[in-house]
Amino acid sequence: MHRVGSTGNTNNSSRPRKEKRLTYVFSDSDDTKHCAGVNCLAILKSSVSNGPDYLFTGSRDGTLKRWALAEDAATCSATFESHVDWVNDAVIVGDRTLVSCSSDTTLKTWDALSDGACTKTLSQHSDYVTCLAAAEKNSNIVASGGLGGEVLIWNLEASIAPISKFHDAMDDDCSNGVNGLGNSLITTGFHTISSNSNLSAPTSQCQGYIPIAAKGHKESVYALAMNEGGTLLVSGGTEKVVRVWDPRSGSKTMKLRGHTDNIRALLLDSTGRFCLSGSSDSMIRLWDLGQQRCVHSYAVHTDSVWALASSPSFSHVYSGGRDLSLYLTDLQTRESLLLGTGEDPILQLALRDNSIWVASTNSSVHRWPAEGHHPQKIFQRGNSFLAGNLAFSRARVSLEGSAPAPVYKKPTLTITGTAGIMQHEVLNNRRHVLTKDTAGSVKLWEITRGVVIKDYGKVSFEEIKEELFEMVSIPAWFTVDSKLGSLSIHMDTPQCFSAEMYSADLNIANKPEDDKVNLARETLKGLMAHWLARRKQRVGSHTNGEIVPGKDTSTRSLMHSRMDVDCSTENDAMVYPPFEFSIVSPPSVITEGTRGGPWRKKITDLDGTEDEKDLPSWCLDCVLNNRLPARENNKCNFILQPLEGSTVRINTQGKLSAPRILRIHKVINYVIEKLVLDKTLDNTNAEGSFTSGPALGDGSFRSGLKSWPKLKPSIEILCNNQVLSPEMSLATVRAYIWKKTDDLTLNYRVVQGR
Repeated sequence: MHRVGSTGNTNNSSRPRKEKRLTYVFSDSDDTKHCAGVNCLAILKSSVSNGPDYLFTGSRDGTLKRWALAEDAATCSATFESHVDWVNDAVIVGDRTLVSCSSDTTLKTWDALSDGACTKTLSQHSDYVTCLAAAEKNSNIVASGGLGGEVLIWNLEASIAPISKFHDAMDDDCSNGVNGLGNSLITTGFHTISSNSNLSAPTSQCQGYIPIAAKGHKESVYALAMNEGGTLLVSGGTEKVVRVWDPRSGSKTMKLRGHTDNIRALLLDSTGRFCLSGSSDSMIRLWDLGQQRCVHSYAVHTDSVWALASSPSFSHVYSGGRDLSLYLTDLQTRESLLLGTGEDPILQLALRDNSIWVASTNSSVHRWPAEGHHPQKIFQRGNSFLAGNLAFSRARVSLEGSAPAPVYKKPTLTITGTAGIMQHEVLNNRRHVLTKDTAGSVKLWEITRGVVIKDYGKVSFEEIKEELFEMVSIPAWFTVDSKLGSLSIHMDTPQCFSAEMYSADLNIANKPEDDKVNLARETLKGLMAHWLARRKQRVGSHTNGEIVPGKDTSTRSLMHSRMDVDCSTENDAMVYPPFEFSIVSPPSVITEGTRGGPWRKKITDLDGTEDEKDLPSWCLDCVLNNRLPARENNKCNFILQPLEGSTVRINTQGKLSAPRILRIHKVINYVIEKLVLDKTLDNTNAEGSFTSGPALGDGSFRSGLKSWPKLKPSIEILCNNQVLSPEMSLATVRAYIWKKTDDLTLNYRVVQGR
């Protein structure tokens, strides 16, 4: 799993500062649908008589969506976008607060009835945050657990209160605090950022809020549950035990053993006496916390149990998991029914009245009949079986071919998602990426515009990849992954500025064909065009592209000392057509500045207020000041000499040097020019010729052309005795023909009779 963003250098460290990454994520044409598996569900009941209930879905695409529920429809009414990695769990707290957690190690709070604005970010976990639990009757308490083994209990009201006492100027000057887990904490605005940095600051307590830590887990935590009043918390994970805590103090109450594998789901009844657990050992267990023992075991599933939901009276449990099946079990009589089967493993369940919503590794969400208030009615249909006590009992029945028939053949409603990308290949031209999605469709994307330029349909990915192969060599200026179900393009400085192309190859009109275009710079200009326009509206044209005065300039001053102004193009904000991003389906930017940690936002939602505290300094310097960082040499050294046996020679001494993107036809023109000049000027040193170690620039071939005779010699350039296409670049010849680490050697010869 990739990590978005990076940790900045500390005051006491002598290591070079690692620059922040900028990522942009492509958006599907239908932004109201998830494009990756749905990890979590949450139901918000309407507070008015005729108002709709809402279903919240959190996805592996990094977003949450709100759905207004009707009898036969679910309409997407908002997208909540700020997490930069998978959303793993979500809960409703109080009347309208949505809390989510993510693999980006943060918790975020949202106004559930808003248009998707994040109200707070909390970041004290050391690893992915996997699960949440809320107290229904205490609107301030939320617990979180993660892969780092932490279980943290948050008071949401207290976590924001101290911040209001301080101005933004305090953000960068907060002293260290320790949360009891050994992690130093930097509190900045509404963001509490976990850090391993050793900042030179007083040892007094930071003004930020520190949650209660329930210490005891030595391994990853995957499941949490809390009773209504917030006085009891249970947790489970890879240690195979259920731990019971007092969330008010974080103290351990008891430890319950019985499962033989990872505990993936937990439920508590309203009183806090009974607990249900589901495990990767395929078992469901009912625990009496008063007696501190397991009172029933239910062998219902044939594989891992990943999701549980109980009836309001806690008399029945709905369960799902890796076996693709949804079961209903009577906890007292041990009767079980197979309600339905799907095509994907079930990740979470949410009961609403007489139906149950099912989330899975698929991007779609399904609603099944459930009879939530009277589940015993379903058992009157028959086909029930008695749940065994041993895990292998259900597996054995399945192998013998007597698996139960499902009560329902299909769901009553489906919220359809889009197919996520499961395979991708960056093409050699470094502008196109070929993808294959979960539906089998193969598409070709242009990453400098964020659009699909060809949909091949359901065809062989390998055949299309072979068909699109080009013998061309361009530096890898970005990396890509499809972890979020769509393409994420990562740009890291200075590597991202290594790729250039001629404007003629990009078909840019009204621009000299020999002008070099830096792909990363133009892509950044396209991504930040809306931000730049809004920024100019805010600060006015008098700033002349400089960063707004009054901000911290120390970072910028240091940055400029390491930058070189690229003078090959004028300093303007013009976005060329090959770099224009869609405003209908705009990509989202994931990045970070000097505070607050990584964030995600659509490029059309950038309002121009973002500055060096929010965006990487190198990105700002490129877009505002046309400055690029110092890069590795983009020249190609080569030796040009006549082919063995050729009687034609030109006067060159030593190595030649030219841009890697230089075409072979330019070298041909150079040889012709030298031949003509050497003949007409009696081998004297003429304009356009050079001595040892010259730089062969794009304009070197234009000199002396007026003195060419009507009949010019026809020249071929060879490498390793292979005639080169005039359209090949020096980099391509070196990569595919020369294939050696030493300097490239090119041979020329005159072709007779042409």
